[in-house]
Amino acid sequence: MVIKMDYSNLKIPNHLGIIVDGNGRWAKARGKKRSFGHKAGFDNLETIVKYAVEKGVKVISLYVFSTENFKRSKEEVDYLMKLFTTNFKRMTKRFDKENIKVLFSGRQDPLKDEVYKGMQEMMDITKNNDRAIVNFCLNYGGKAEIVDATKKISYDILNGNIDLDDINEDMFNHYLYQDLPPLDFLIRTSGEVRVSNFLLWQLAYAEMYFPKVYFPDFDTKCFDDAILEYTKRDRRFGNIDYNK
Repeated sequence: MVIKMDYSNLKIPNHLGIIVDGNGRWAKARGKKRSFGHKAGFDNLETIVKYAVEKGVKVISLYVFSTENFKRSKEEVDYLMKLFTTNFKRMTKRFDKENIKVLFSGRQDPLKDEVYKGMQEMMDITKNNDRAIVNFCLNYGGKAEIVDATKKISYDILNGNIDLDDINEDMFNHYLYQDLPPLDFLIRTSGEVRVSNFLLWQLAYAEMYFPKVYFPDFDTKCFDDAILEYTKRDRRFGNIDYNK
């Protein structure tokens, strides 16, 4: 018998980030190829996204492939690109049915045309959905995002579209890959305790949680545990409650 957790008195992050980590190690522990783990992890993405949205999360950013991941073997990178292409087509129908809007953050180069085309189609089909947003961070790096935003601001200054004195934190956010709210809660599976160049601008005041479970085993019970931990956190944003 599955006991469902009561979410009525829990804090729900508006913007949740997940660093999808441990797929390869999960497969290795089972005597399988890393590709087996990547497939299992991708299958789990849909389950976790659906569950998180049902519980009230409005924006979910998923770190599925960093710019640095291109350093991995050609075999693994090629498999991941094929996995993205195949699964994006399948996930588009489900997310559209669930009224979920899909976005992508990251650089286009050197993604293969079929991968980029699949990403564009997914965004086009779901662009009018408004229940929640899923932001796939693919070929993404936090430092690269800040550099690219700075370049776009510089071009607009040179072209007379904005003045130097117009620049502030709110404006800078508009120039990022996607104009999304700040990150509230970051989960990194697998037990690794670092952010690995993920959403560096957006996570300035995010709470962080590092469960030791590999992502393919990060089920809805693990998600419940994460939300329980988030609920315990006292988010002060630099302020102090002198009554405590």
